[in-house]
Amino acid sequence: MLTPIPIDLPPAGRLAHARDIHAGAHAPDRAAERLRLAVVTETYPPELNGVALTVAHSVRYLRSQGHRVTVLRPRQAGEAKRAQADERLLPGIGLPLYPGMQFGLPVLLRLQRCWREDRPQVVHIATEGPLGWAALHAAQRLGIPVTTDYRTQFHHYSVHYGVGLLAPVIERYLRGFHNRAGTTFVSTECLRAELAARGYRNLVTVGRGIDTDLFNPARRDAALRASWRVGTHDLAVLYVGRLAPEKNLDLAARAYEAVRRHHPHARMVWVGDGPARARLQRTYPHHVFCGAVRDERLAAHYASADLFVFPSLTETFGNVTLEALASGLAVIAYDYGAAAQHATDGHDARLVPYGDEASYINAAVELAASPDLIARLRAAAPHAAASLAWPRVLAAFEAHLAARAARIGARHGHATP
Repeated sequence: MLTPIPIDLPPAGRLAHARDIHAGAHAPDRAAERLRLAVVTETYPPELNGVALTVAHSVRYLRSQGHRVTVLRPRQAGEAKRAQADERLLPGIGLPLYPGMQFGLPVLLRLQRCWREDRPQVVHIATEGPLGWAALHAAQRLGIPVTTDYRTQFHHYSVHYGVGLLAPVIERYLRGFHNRAGTTFVSTECLRAELAARGYRNLVTVGRGIDTDLFNPARRDAALRASWRVGTHDLAVLYVGRLAPEKNLDLAARAYEAVRRHHPHARMVWVGDGPARARLQRTYPHHVFCGAVRDERLAAHYASADLFVFPSLTETFGNVTLEALASGLAVIAYDYGAAAQHATDGHDARLVPYGDEASYINAAVELAASPDLIARLRAAAPHAAASLAWPRVLAAFEAHLAARAARIGARHGHATP
């Protein structure tokens, strides 16, 4: 039987702490002039990944508040040449290891011409690739304030793609990139402290949100479970995310195989796509591979499972952890990122020390051997995500953008929001 581990903050204190972080800054005066914003990103829907979906949430929220937001992004494969009125599609190049995804090209002069004709008050850069680099330099040449997101630990990724020797070079690039911005947004206080210790400056914590109307236990679907060949009293073990080397996917598979020794009829369900999918399917032909799903169908996949395994060691946050908690799953994750920020070990999730694979597998086995503990975690999990509505989180982001525009405007004697 798993014994819950004592913690310093009670569950209510942990939620209050999260609310304080996300409230961060006061929302701008709604009667004020609306902002003109440019959002630059190298990934955006219809691509399916945490960065693309989070950026899209931010854009929708800012537009709902009356701000004029232009999204600048690479044109995706097969996409029509004509862009939406509030988008500019730029040239890109496919990523060899991620079919269907595009890297933007460093179109510095094109961005300068664009922003001379239609000058934004703030340029917000969501990704640090070639397009992000061009946007940073174009905005600074024109004197436009820049904010950035720190979203991906690219220097950690290099180890998984055979270029680990480049990690120090990548880290220097990322630090230099973000330190040229007026503000860099990070997702947790732990990440902010880590980056500050590594020489990053101007860091502001603005967390991530969750749509609890979409992700909730009520979307559990018996027919979907039956399609996985999972019975009423059997365990469905779920992974959601990119199927890529940096996600530590074999640990998820090993944890499931350990669970199966206690529950022979348990089923491992993978939701997502990516360069590791073919290898996983060859190695684990008895697992269920659903491919990429989204919206209500994705929410049903979450709610129809029982255990959620998230073994990644390279996240800046891990949005899927919040989605799993909101959906009422017993989550097993390493104690960092979203899990550390919003869950409590033994109360609403099972968290293990960062990088400790033996403890991770043991946690899965302990849960499999204790139906009562699984039931308690699943009942408490939605409460961990209850205070993280997107509007609350994004109001702080909006306020920081308005403050950045106001500081620059005041410096140059312009009227500002």
